[in-house]
Amino acid sequence: MLPADTGLRWEYRGNADSDFCRALRADGSEAFGLYIASKSPFEPKRSDRAEAATIDGKPIHWYRGELAGKPNVQVRETLLEVGNGKMAHIWMQASSPEQLKEVLGQTEGLRFPSTRLSVNK
Repeated sequence: MLPADTGLRWEYRGNADSDFCRALRADGSEAFGLYIASKSPFEPKRSDRAEAATIDGKPIHWYRGELAGKPNVQVRETLLEVGNGKMAHIWMQASSPEQLKEVLGQTEGLRFPSTRLSVNK
């Protein structure tokens, strides 16, 4: 669930065992995205740790990433257990420190009601 006061809208795709969402700004650009499944391809490295935060009442760490050919874009990723044996891989890209701070704040309002997560059938 996305907090109403963010000004963002969800784009959602899901199947029996995963959920893929993007939080989009009014101009259609992606503020952040997330992938929920039983396993994630993202493997955080302690040496890439950046900001500490809380999402859905759970403490997390954001990890720095890079985009080839875009050294000025700030990339952050994290993993969060969301229930029903699922993990959420959350990522974001920001073009400035101000935008990064804004998006980090928006993700802190995320909620993951386990009854809405896709279930293996």
